[in-house]
Amino acid sequence: MAATQKPTVVFVLGGPGAGKGTQCANIVKHFGFVHLSAGDLLRAEQASGSRHGELINTMIKEGKIVPSEITVGLLDKAMQLSGKNKFLIDGFPRNEENNNAWEKDMGHKVDMKFVLWFEVPEQVLEERLLKRGESSGRADDNLTSIRKRFNTYKEQTMPIINYYDGQSKAVRIDGNRTPEQVWDDVRTRFEERGIWP
Repeated sequence: MAATQKPTVVFVLGGPGAGKGTQCANIVKHFGFVHLSAGDLLRAEQASGSRHGELINTMIKEGKIVPSEITVGLLDKAMQLSGKNKFLIDGFPRNEENNNAWEKDMGHKVDMKFVLWFEVPEQVLEERLLKRGESSGRADDNLTSIRKRFNTYKEQTMPIINYYDGQSKAVRIDGNRTPEQVWDDVRTRFEERGIWP
């Protein structure tokens, strides 16, 4: 039997509220990717009442990062269950430990193309999240949690973006524009890197 092609993976990173979900929906529709949100997978696991659920619950409430092997395991399982071979992984890797666990467990299984990185000023992110918090029902859409998440992002996620930038695998997108302008840029960047609908 012929070897199957490794699944294509694009990481999607940016501060909380950077518009990752909106643009991921566009990429799914236009390019046929499967969108896997690390946060959504963790929240689903948390709600499932599994042995990991309580730990995840505590970590999310504290604005901390869930142990990497849990997140990588959930992503791997979701990729296998989808039966597809093009994945957007949104909100991951969040820190060096995440990235090391990913490279150890998944690096040989997938073709990691690049990191799509949405850059938005912190003040704009804060305004967006507080507005979202009015209707989202998410426990972490409040000012205290938001500021903890910003700190975690700056201290732990930015070094990952810099790591991939050093390999020419970080694609920076100015997220402080209209969703339509951002999408035009995203679509162009995918096509420049050989990813077509």
